[in-house]
Formats: sequence, structure tokens, C-alpha cells
Amino acid sequence: MAHGVVTIDGPAASGKSTVARLLAERMGAVFLDTGAMYRAVTWAALKAGKDLTDAGGILSLMDSTAFDFMPQAGGMRVSVNGLDVTEAIREPEVTGQVRFIAAAGPVRNRLVAMQRALAQTADRIVTEGRDQGTVAFPDADLKVFLIADPAERARRRQAELQAKGLQSCLDQVRRAVAERDQSDESREVGPLKPAQDAMVVDTTGLTIDQVVDQLEQLVKERGL
Repeated sequence: MAHGVVTIDGPAASGKSTVARLLAERMGAVFLDTGAMYRAVTWAALKAGKDLTDAGGILSLMDSTAFDFMPQAGGMRVSVNGLDVTEAIREPEVTGQVRFIAAAGPVRNRLVAMQRALAQTADRIVTEGRDQGTVAFPDADLKVFLIADPAERARRRQAELQAKGLQSCLDQVRRAVAERDQSDESREVGPLKPAQDAMVVDTTGLTIDQVVDQLEQLVKERGL
């Protein structure tokens, strides 16, 4: 296991992916984007025409598919059967369906095992997701749980879509974020919740740099 493990969990559009990536850069650590892993499986299942609620079928697909997750400076490159899908897995179709993969217990367990295996290859790692501090890395050196006002999270997600040239109605985005929250919080395996020893950080009204500054200070206090 990595010498220093920092987990950053939180709901959709709380800023965890961007914050985790930037914090990893400051620490000189590997950034593990677990959301990309769930998205990659979702993308592959959609392309194969699989029933996303059939956990057994998804596991079979994973057995016959080469998933490569390559943490690197500035993010994580993802390929499926040799095809780079780093950008494709961020498309709205995948975003709207990934909750089914995230809620599938056997699939989630398989991906958590892959996350732990990736952590074995790094000296220090910053990993983000929804169950990193509670399930994947319960013995992490620092656990952070990011929160933000739902309205602000919806605005952030809309801005992300617009930056990609995708127009969306704010009300629709707000409903989508709320639906994902409900799905994440109510699933039986790896539900979204802060670990008992997590530091809860409210990012509402803060810039990305301000949030990263706070987390970097926590890292220094832990001697990581």
C-alpha cells in the first residue's frame, strides 16, 4: 500500500475530482480518479448493448474486456481494449447511466479491488470517489469529505457541460444532481457518506485554490 493515502469523497459536483488532481500535483503524489473507472465500465457496457442492471452480465463483460487505468500527472488516462476513452467517458450519456454500475455490488467490489491494486504501485496517492474513505481505503492517512450547496453544485455541473459545448437547462441539471445524490446515498454497497474520522470541508463559495490550500494544510499537519 502507498506510504501516504489521502481519500477525497463527496457528492456529484462537489469539486472532488479537480481538487484531488491539484492536491496530488502539489504533493507529488499519484492521482487515482475512481469515477473514471466506473465511467469506463459504463461506457463499455453501453457500447456492447448490455443491461446495466445485470451485474452478472457486467462482470462477464469486464472479464472479456481489457481496461487500462493509468494514473499520471494531471489526471488518469483510460483505455478500453486499447482505445483511449479518457474523453469519451465524460459524455452526458455515460454520466446519466453510471449510477447503475455504481450501485451493482459485485461490480463495485471488483473495482474496489482494482483501486487497491493500483494503490500498491504508488508511494503516495490521492484518491477520489464516494466510498474511498469508508470502503476502499478505511485505513487512509487522511480522509476528506467535500460538500457544497446543491444549487451551487448544479451550477458547477452546468458550467462543466457548457465548457464542453453542451447546452443544458439548469433545472434539468439540478434534478440530475439530486437523483444521483439519492442513488449514491441509498445504495446498499458503498453508500455515499463521510467516514467517521473524515474531515468535512464545505466548498460552497470557495475557489478551487482555496479548497486545495485547506487540504494541503491538512496534509502537512499529518506529515504526509
